[in-house]
Amino acid sequence: MSPGTRAAVLGGRILPELVRVADVDPDLLVTDFDSAFAEDSCAQRLAAAEVLFTGWGCPPLEAYALDRMPRLRAVVHTAGSVKHHVTQACWDRGLLVSSAAAANALPVAEYTLAAILFANKRVLESAHTYRAARGPIDLFRRYPAVGNYGRTVGLVGASLIGRRVLELLRPFDLRVLVHDPYADPAELAALGAEAVSLDELLCHSDVVSLHAPALPETYHLLNASRLALMPDGATLVNTARGSLVDTAALTEELVSGRLHAVLDHTEPEVLPAVSPLYNLPNVLLTPHVAGSLGGELDRLAATAVQELERYALGLGFRHPVDPGRLTHSA
Repeated sequence: MSPGTRAAVLGGRILPELVRVADVDPDLLVTDFDSAFAEDSCAQRLAAAEVLFTGWGCPPLEAYALDRMPRLRAVVHTAGSVKHHVTQACWDRGLLVSSAAAANALPVAEYTLAAILFANKRVLESAHTYRAARGPIDLFRRYPAVGNYGRTVGLVGASLIGRRVLELLRPFDLRVLVHDPYADPAELAALGAEAVSLDELLCHSDVVSLHAPALPETYHLLNASRLALMPDGATLVNTARGSLVDTAALTEELVSGRLHAVLDHTEPEVLPAVSPLYNLPNVLLTPHVAGSLGGELDRLAATAVQELERYALGLGFRHPVDPGRLTHSA
């Protein structure tokens, strides 16, 4: 992992837990395999390693690196997606892989729940109106149709995060639609949602929340024609990946005032300083804060340490990564 990742993820009480569970040198940090193998002592440690404890910034585990680690049996990742470092060579070798994606799904789902409830309540819009008025506002006239009762929420993707959002939405009086070509409609029904086509979801949802992975087939999934299907005044929430949305088309809709948006991910990831989205009153733009930050990083590391302990006890991972599902997941 990167030095910044180690400092953020393995601070506080987590590092002692890792040392308790594993025979590990807490000062040994590999950020680049070429440099690591060039140093005799580090190369020897890697050659003896049975598990790699990885995080953001881990270099790809290519075949040449695996050849220098003959005893390697597992990779335990302290974050979500493993696509950046777990290569086909890892699967060909039969390595066991665990991810803390389920732990990272929790804060993203919480952010999404807040965004949905605030969007239907028009909290952002009313705050801007109140700031401008600096006096009484006729709420019944200005906001005759706000609120969450009986509203329709559309979730694009029944991922770990999407399913957690489904759970969090259950106590509310909402109709929930889900589009996911890989999900079982009966399973979604049991979770309190209706399986629908993407176009149907867009046409009928007051809030559309994205939880699909970034894949070639999901690139600009919401293009100009699909954004045009959303009802006037609807809100788009994106905590997934910016590439799912055509930024130019979305910007046009938002500048016109027809749609609202809560965007934690954009394309590009950091918008140009001249982007109008920074200042629009119908847009809440956040800098990728929905995922685990601060104390929430302890949850990721604790989950990974628990997985490592299960491995040490000869138990299966609680959160294994299935290579067969990576083609349509994050």
